[in-house]
Amino acid sequence: MIEFGVTTLIIASLAAAALGAVRLVLGPRHADRIVALDLFLTAGISLCIAASLLTARTVYLDVAIGLALVGFVGTIGWARLVDRAARRAEGEVREL
Repeated sequence: MIEFGVTTLIIASLAAAALGAVRLVLGPRHADRIVALDLFLTAGISLCIAASLLTARTVYLDVAIGLALVGFVGTIGWARLVDRAARRAEGEVREL
């Protein structure tokens, strides 16, 4: 039963990565591309969890936790950059 769940997780992760690739290429705005990169990261975390379940090794869970932390900080950074660029385009620049 767990093999079916892991297989479903792998297929769903790969589908999410494929949809993220489409959004990354076609995304009309920078925010869409950031969401696409977040999808890649989420797919990577899911694949790490699947590897942990298949191999019964917890080292992959540590990698998944590390990816989640780096992804969170990266998403915050990219969001600030996009927000700053939008304000600069509108002429509302203020120095921090």
